[in-house]
Amino acid sequence: MIMKVAALVALVLVATEVDGQSCNRHLSGLNVCGEFVVPGADKTNPSAECCSALEAVPSECLCNTMRIASRLPTRCSIPTLSCS
Repeated sequence: MIMKVAALVALVLVATEVDGQSCNRHLSGLNVCGEFVVPGADKTNPSAECCSALEAVPSECLCNTMRIASRLPTRCSIPTLSCS
């Protein structure tokens, strides 16, 4: 599962740009949050390091990344996800 999450993040990192500038540097800083976002993780409260990394990512970069990630299932010809 961790490999799937890492592959998805890597794919999004390659595809994401905001105002012609890459979000890669900011998004790669979120690697420190990995242990908090994997389903079934023991740790539920993010570390100060994770929170700082998240705060450093421009909101437009995060929104574009989420938009791109949400389109991946359709582009991969798999059923659309419905998360609640």
